Amino acid sequence: MHYKSRRSRATAISKATKEAVYERDEGCCIFCGRPGLPEAHYIPRSHGGLGIEQNIVTACRECHRRMDQTTDRPLFMAAAKEYLSGKYEDWNEKELVFRKWGNE
Repeated sequence: MHYKSRRSRATAISKATKEAVYERDEGCCIFCGRPGLPEAHYIPRSHGGLGIEQNIVTACRECHRRMDQTTDRPLFMAAAKEYLSGKYEDWNEKELVFRKWGNE
């Protein structure tokens, strides 16, 4: 049970992270440019995706839904990967996932 709670905390998006992502993305969906919320995980929480700036993008409700729940997912993932890797010089997908003993 302790493991689950650590994972839950690690994958949650803090208020500070949401504010930083919102500012980075200028409050706009990175996919369509409409107003959005900074709460879309690149690596999903269900796969251990951390709630850190390098794993979160701002998305409008429709694009977030399409990213998570449709066959358009590969297109959204490719766009998010390109966007995030362009924002962080040392961006690395392997560092975006919760690991029981830390990110290695």
